[in-house]
Amino acid sequence: MSPSKAAGTKRRADAERSIAAIVTAALDCFRKDPGVSLTAVASAAGVSRVTLYTHFPSRETLLDAVLEHSVERADSALAAQRLDEGHAEEAFSRLVRSSWDVLEQHVFLLSIAEGTVPAAQLRKHHAKVLGRVEAVLKRGQEEGVFRTDLPTNWLVTTFYSLLHAAALEGEHRHLKKKDIPWILDRTLTSILRADTT
Repeated sequence: MSPSKAAGTKRRADAERSIAAIVTAALDCFRKDPGVSLTAVASAAGVSRVTLYTHFPSRETLLDAVLEHSVERADSALAAQRLDEGHAEEAFSRLVRSSWDVLEQHVFLLSIAEGTVPAAQLRKHHAKVLGRVEAVLKRGQEEGVFRTDLPTNWLVTTFYSLLHAAALEGEHRHLKKKDIPWILDRTLTSILRADTT
């Protein structure tokens, strides 16, 4: 490898480490203080303000990266649930409860993102996770346990919307957080269940 190529590889590796450190620090900082300054985030990440602004020119771009990071973690958690195994209705219950477990840890991001990140962009971040939801729903439709009279993408939207609504209700103390997994499971299952009468 030529010296210039080696130097370029090192710069890219250094940049990736800086980005990872900034995103990790930002997640922790946003959790503690939603109004935290980017200067404080840079300090927590162990980088200069110049380095932070080089990678994230605005608070919005940093928040966007933090959202992407949190959704990747959510997707990994859902992958561990083996949602393609067992009956679809049982898999769906695991999906609901594991989705809530992850969302509860990152619900503060929803409040921060509200009014800052466009709804379409927020939904786009969740595309991979929602793909898993769609797969379980389609399997349930094939098994005859989930309804087929409504578009599948609408059922996915219902899942997404109710999960986020429950998170905000929990934050505002309109629902007890310990009850939310059960409430979500009962609500969504009753909405999605096929009419067998």
